[in-house]
Amino acid sequence: MESRQKFNLEGLRVVSFESRRAQEMAELIRNYGGVPFIGPSMREVPLEENRGAVDFIARLEREEIDYLILLTGVGLRALIEAVAPKYSREEVTAALEKTALVVRGPKPAAVLKELKLLPAITVPEPNTWREILAEIDDKAEIRGKRVAVQEYGVMNKELLAGLEARGARAVRVPVYKWALPEDTGPLRFALKRILDRQADIVIFTNATQVDHLFQLAREDHMDILLRQSMGNALIASIGPICTEALEQFGLRVDLEPEHPKMGHLLAALAERGRKILLAKRNK
Repeated sequence: MESRQKFNLEGLRVVSFESRRAQEMAELIRNYGGVPFIGPSMREVPLEENRGAVDFIARLEREEIDYLILLTGVGLRALIEAVAPKYSREEVTAALEKTALVVRGPKPAAVLKELKLLPAITVPEPNTWREILAEIDDKAEIRGKRVAVQEYGVMNKELLAGLEARGARAVRVPVYKWALPEDTGPLRFALKRILDRQADIVIFTNATQVDHLFQLAREDHMDILLRQSMGNALIASIGPICTEALEQFGLRVDLEPEHPKMGHLLAALAERGRKILLAKRNK
């Protein structure tokens, strides 16, 4: 009982924009006593007839890529699926063996393990483009090298610019892109809760969630009101990439966990959220 009293979101209204893990997020919020309002904000859209992905595997086979930066596990899986009509899983694995693999965190590393491949460089938390470049600076010389970046729905302009500033020839490998959900009803409902100041905590676990929320608000000419209304809630970000996106819209993050993981974020909210929210509203 003591642990339950110390770590809880009892009665707090928590808005999340999680899509792929929406059910898991809702369960975590309930487990800590919170009331979840989930407005899925993202839909994965495969790039039709992804000729670029097929051509990229061919470049790997010809040993034309010196380094491949894998940003997400789901992106690597999508790449394998995108080229499946042309290349078998074994052929993709053989092609990947011909380049030095850089993984951003444990998820792409786990997919490589399934393929029985090992990364040359593993980027530590918080896994932003800054850590990627710092780790490459420490462990590789990329001047004049061809460095491919497997993207995860959006272009990472800072990473690409950083690679080129170091003299590398950056190669984009887009596999899929993010779009708004086909049914934006739940997202609009979550947005309305914020606008009506009926949200105590607003959670962001992906930078694209921020873009899509404000895109929807702009369509209804509510973006200024959204910024104002967010001042009434505790804004929680899963990590630095997401925090940067929120800051670009003029929002100040109130809580970011030590580790950029959903479980760590909810645990931190349960432990400190009520106190932070009270202090924010008493200012």
